[in-house]
Amino acid sequence: MDTANRKYLSSFFPKCLLSIAPGGATTEASCGYVIIIMALFWCTEALPLAVTALFPVVLFPMMGIMDSTATCSQYLKDTNMLFIGGILVAISVETWNLHKRIALRVLLIVGVKPALLLLGFMIVTAFLSMWISNTATTAMMIPIAQAVLDQLYTSEEKLNEHAVDLAEKSENHPNGSVAQLNVDVKVAPTNEPNGSVNQAFEMQEKQLTDAETIKQERSATLVEIDLKEENQMKEKQAQRLQKHLKLCKGMSLCVCYSASIGGIATLTGTTPNLVMKGQMDELFPDNNNVVNFASWFGFSFPTMIVLLALSWIWLQILFLGTKFKKNFGCGAKPEQKAKEKRAYNVISTEHKKLGPMTFAEICVLVLFILLVLLWFTRDPGFMPGWATISFNKGNKEYVTDATVAVFVALMMFLFPAELPTFKRQEPKEEGQKRKFRPPPALLDWKTVNEKMPWNIVILLGGGFALAKGSEESGLSLWLGEKLTPLQSIPPAAIALVLCLLVATFTECTSNVATTTLFLPILASMAKAIQLNPLYIMLPCTLSASLAFMLPVATPPNAIAFSYGHLKVVDMAKSGFLLNILGVLVITLAINSWGFYMFDLGTFPAWANSTGKP
Repeated sequence: MDTANRKYLSSFFPKCLLSIAPGGATTEASCGYVIIIMALFWCTEALPLAVTALFPVVLFPMMGIMDSTATCSQYLKDTNMLFIGGILVAISVETWNLHKRIALRVLLIVGVKPALLLLGFMIVTAFLSMWISNTATTAMMIPIAQAVLDQLYTSEEKLNEHAVDLAEKSENHPNGSVAQLNVDVKVAPTNEPNGSVNQAFEMQEKQLTDAETIKQERSATLVEIDLKEENQMKEKQAQRLQKHLKLCKGMSLCVCYSASIGGIATLTGTTPNLVMKGQMDELFPDNNNVVNFASWFGFSFPTMIVLLALSWIWLQILFLGTKFKKNFGCGAKPEQKAKEKRAYNVISTEHKKLGPMTFAEICVLVLFILLVLLWFTRDPGFMPGWATISFNKGNKEYVTDATVAVFVALMMFLFPAELPTFKRQEPKEEGQKRKFRPPPALLDWKTVNEKMPWNIVILLGGGFALAKGSEESGLSLWLGEKLTPLQSIPPAAIALVLCLLVATFTECTSNVATTTLFLPILASMAKAIQLNPLYIMLPCTLSASLAFMLPVATPPNAIAFSYGHLKVVDMAKSGFLLNILGVLVITLAINSWGFYMFDLGTFPAWANSTGKP
């Protein structure tokens, strides 16, 4: 059965449900029906995710859940603008290859010893994934990793061919045994009469016969040795190829896993983080901006570091073995050092191709650093931020992280990509006047239109519309009442089980769809059992990024799988334990530093409020 038929059959059931709309049902039931329909379409991908996200625009007004104006206003909120601003800055970084320069520079610093090479690619990929798309990061880093590994393998093959040539030359050089025997055999003069036997001649014939026998035996021995050596060479070559393929698997996995892990460190690193931020602001409008760029980074960055370190150790054991001294290049042979030097030269050559930093790269780097500094200092929490002092008055938040992101993005359109020059542009035709050539901007709309993922903007809006509909219809309150018996279970156990559930669910469907479906339910449950909503919403959001087991789970996995080194069983075997480690690390984080950062031991006053006017 081909892909088209499978997709058609998978969409048959949700389409049937869509045609059977409930009549005369309560608003809670109607909203629940819409959520079930959208969940089925998202899981089966019978329609594009963004198209399914538009269902509330039609179904909510028709079922009396929300009017059209209120529904449509959910599709472009503050969180959407934060996403757009962050993506615009990321597009500028990609356009001027600043991310590639950073990646190659870090790899040159780390070196090319097996374990350090693995670590270097993981660090670079995770760092870049904090700021730009996980997919774009993986698509850039995988070819670089492939080029370095190919050079390592080619260098090893050349060294082995050189060793074989030297051995053959030494074997072909005469050792003098048979030749010396023939030289020493001389025809002695004889005075014997005719017809008598010449003893000297008889001795010469005998010695020649013995020499030919020795020569034949030696040739047969050499043939046997050559066959053994040839078989040994083939075995060694097969072992080297197997080792190279194993290293390729490990490198491909380390890049795609690091892209997913790095995305959890910042609020704009991956879309589920923004879904959670938007859901918090929608469901708990009086939350005092408890989730912002600085607070998210303070919690998630240490979590990312711990998970990245454990992933590195696990992938190293799985694909490089447990000989850690060898993995770190301790006591390396001269041949190994020569091979590493050639691989290092590959990275160095790629870095030199970029040339010196251009004016555009410097401008983008300065604006990027300015963006990060403004995000961190807007409202750091432990002291008044610049926005609190200058703009946010009367407990009203005028300036948010979205304001900062869009401001810096606008600067990208205003700043020139070249130093202003007074050189005139040459006329194309005779008789035309020469005109001044204005320098291009750092970012233009044509590039933005090609690279901007508008589908994610709509997908975010669909999630916010669902959350608002659940609140307005009373579905959230109904779910909360039904989940009240969970109050007897320890909060840590609830968080652990829910993280495992989300991590499993996100392997089969989009992480954005997963968080969009789960977070409103989790918020209702937290309110019902008088638990701080962040205690379960935050770890479950991070768990939605733990899609490590299947190629279809996330785009970085699909890109790594497309290079042909990996099989599904390789990804499943390495990703299973990594999923478990990820859930345990996130649970540890929320019960240690996260517990005190967000004061999770108390039920906050803002959690009692609703999004209703």
